[in-house]
Amino acid sequence: MLFGIAKDIVGARSLAWPAAELHTVGDLRKWLLQEYPQFGDLNYLRVAVNEAYAEDDQLIHSGDEIVLIPPVAGG
Repeated sequence: MLFGIAKDIVGARSLAWPAAELHTVGDLRKWLLQEYPQFGDLNYLRVAVNEAYAEDDQLIHSGDEIVLIPPVAGG
């Protein structure tokens, strides 16, 4: 699932990626930068796996819910 500017960069609320090639959150981040270079312009991008913030070494399994959480501004 994508929110905020992440949704704007991809142009959709959800995204499919080559799951067989992505084993960790770090792999996912690298793939995102390759496919959508605009992600490199963000100050940070948090990733949640199954409703918990994940570090780059977190494994991704088939059926996991992945959420991309970009910087949020507001007042």
